[in-house]
Amino acid sequence: MSGKLVLVAGNIGTGKTSLTERLGDRLGWCTAYESVIDNPYLGDFYQDMDAWSFHLQVYFLGHRAQQHLELVSDNRSAIADRSIYEDVKIFARALYHQGSLSERDYRSYQRVFQLIADHLPEPDLLIYLIAPPEILQKRIEERGRAIESGISLEYLTLLDSFYDDWMKTFNLCPVLKIRSDDLDFVHKKGHLDTVANLVQEKLTGKEEIVF
Repeated sequence: MSGKLVLVAGNIGTGKTSLTERLGDRLGWCTAYESVIDNPYLGDFYQDMDAWSFHLQVYFLGHRAQQHLELVSDNRSAIADRSIYEDVKIFARALYHQGSLSERDYRSYQRVFQLIADHLPEPDLLIYLIAPPEILQKRIEERGRAIESGISLEYLTLLDSFYDDWMKTFNLCPVLKIRSDDLDFVHKKGHLDTVANLVQEKLTGKEEIVF
């Protein structure tokens, strides 16, 4: 199978990073992750979301576009933790909904996003991880990251509704939907093998699979 680009999407806490890491290792693929530690705006954003939301979203847009292009230019298959499309359809929308992005900034961001997205090669597969917001909140609390301490059940539920809306119109590539609350691909090799097999089947043209 020639080099493929697989993107892993889903709400906070669904297991995107864990799946990206383990599938990459299992299938021998390149892996790519979100820019968190080296993100120059994240700290300021969490201190004052209204002031820094636009800056953060523009930074993520540039980072993910560069990452996307680098992965598709490589002859090897690759899997990436989160997609550029979630930035505009989920997170920028949520910031606008909450009032942290002004109408002017939100529309400007959307225009720039569309100009970039229209020239990106399409991915080969989107893995969409799904889990109830209540379970996601519990996972987030258990991993105890200080940066995530302010994430509420209300916010996770809002994101969940935006993901539902996005999936109704997403048509850039096939989608593999996986309920991550039913799988433990971190500790159970059989579960990881199941996901790996589903991914390979989907990439070879099988019909839509929902697991």
